[in-house]
Amino acid sequence: MQNFIFLQRKSPGVLQQMSGDFLFNKFLAPKYVIISPMREHKKFLKKDICITAGILGIASLVALLLQRFGSTDTHVPLLFVLAVLFVSRFTQGYVCGIVASMIAVVEVNYVFTYPYFEINFTLTGYPLTFVAMLAVSVSVGTLTTQIKQQEQIRLEAEKEKMRGNLLRAVSHDIRTPLTSIVGSASGILDNQQVLSKERMLELIQDVKDEAQWLIRIVENLLSVTRINGENAQIHTDDEIVEEIIGSAVLKFRKRFPQMSVEVVIPTEFLMVPMDGILIEQVIVNLLENSVLHGKTTKNIQIVVNKHANRLIIAIEDDGEGIKETVLPVMFDGCLQSMEGEEYDARRNMGIGLSVCMSIVKAHKGDMKAENKDTGGARVLFWLPMEEEHGH
Repeated sequence: MQNFIFLQRKSPGVLQQMSGDFLFNKFLAPKYVIISPMREHKKFLKKDICITAGILGIASLVALLLQRFGSTDTHVPLLFVLAVLFVSRFTQGYVCGIVASMIAVVEVNYVFTYPYFEINFTLTGYPLTFVAMLAVSVSVGTLTTQIKQQEQIRLEAEKEKMRGNLLRAVSHDIRTPLTSIVGSASGILDNQQVLSKERMLELIQDVKDEAQWLIRIVENLLSVTRINGENAQIHTDDEIVEEIIGSAVLKFRKRFPQMSVEVVIPTEFLMVPMDGILIEQVIVNLLENSVLHGKTTKNIQIVVNKHANRLIIAIEDDGEGIKETVLPVMFDGCLQSMEGEEYDARRNMGIGLSVCMSIVKAHKGDMKAENKDTGGARVLFWLPMEEEHGH
């Protein structure tokens, strides 16, 4: 176990302070790839064509091999019926399935039926074969479309829930720093004749700190809304894990200098694809939760592990732990305290636990919370170590 050495994070997207001047980095906002609906449609169309050609090609190859080593062609229509079923299942809509059924009927008649390489639809059974293949493609296409529509409805419901969580996070996280800024500014204006220079500078520093905090909140909330946009994809870069954690702990220690934070990290150099700004904010949020909701928390430990091609980051504390009734719904964004207040409505909850979960999910990871046997709570999340397809 080792003490943590704080590092200056130099990757784009960091709020920098140089020579006492606050510089707003033009690279602050995370990078996103916006995909137009027409481009997305063409992408899926090309994919469907490739799937259709691939499945029919495999069916043709298998039929040729069976024809070469077999004594009958009765298996060929059944093989192409199965191919049409797969095409209908793995493509969008009905078009590819219907086209595949037509191609399959013609191919069976032309290539695999005697006399070979001649079209002859007068043979017994071929009208029935065509109708069967068409019925299979339409039926499977209908079922697949219904399933996709239901999934889309579910995603829309989750998106609406996320918008509600964001509104709550905005109302609580922006109100308090704004109140602090107004209070400090009013104190300076109303008492400038009696305030000492040191006290006035302290109030000005408070205004600056709260303004920086507001910038972080707004930028991260905008980032999360982009994650949930219909045509947006989060963009990840390989980030040094130690730097991300170091930057998060530095921000946390500025607000809770009395809190002991220990980081346990492998000696192995770890680089993981992620949006560094968002993951850094998740860590800050979890650290703050340990203080605000642990009540008696005095020591926090960040434990980093690599397991089964996953990066696992756990935030552990020695506080009062999490109520058993809260654990199952901890990331739903609607928790209630014993006093009837919202669980995540307290000061410095960052972007909210439910939004943290969304950020981790957008990285193809997951998050969970539990109580430690020795007392205190543990909240951990994991991220894939390698870039996943479509991410």
